[in-house]
Amino acid sequence: MTTPTVEFDGRFSEPDATAVPWADVDEILLGTKMFWLSTVRRDGRPHVTPVPMIWDDGQLHFTVGLGEQKMVNLTASPAVAITTGTPSLTSGTDVVTEGTAVRVTDHDRLVELADLWRSRLDWDYEVDGDAYHHQGGTAHVFGVSPAKVLAFGKSPYSQTRYRF
Repeated sequence: MTTPTVEFDGRFSEPDATAVPWADVDEILLGTKMFWLSTVRRDGRPHVTPVPMIWDDGQLHFTVGLGEQKMVNLTASPAVAITTGTPSLTSGTDVVTEGTAVRVTDHDRLVELADLWRSRLDWDYEVDGDAYHHQGGTAHVFGVSPAKVLAFGKSPYSQTRYRF
């Protein structure tokens, strides 16, 4: 993964705020287990769902069952926004990742990711060809390389943009 260009936005930050370091954002993405995935329905309405994800090798990875609304949406438009953060108003950092969801089909990579899901989330996927099987269902794996990431610090309030 390339190191992003950091842009601190003082317009939306308190006077004593500074940019959130990329290393902090990377640590948040690595340590978070649950994210909110936003996709777009064919008629333009948003669809948002909580989804467990894995941050690895500069990408956020998630699975989608074949019959889910997310799969219908991603088939029509792979543009996504992924969010995570804290419910606190005065502490922590919220992170928004924007990018394009690309299906992961390489068998060896799927095995690596399945091992990460097992070790980090205690979620056991069986790799079969270019998909996962879990509890009788089939799921496709997607990876999102960030095009843009926003970090919103809450103590003090700050806004930092990272471009890739």
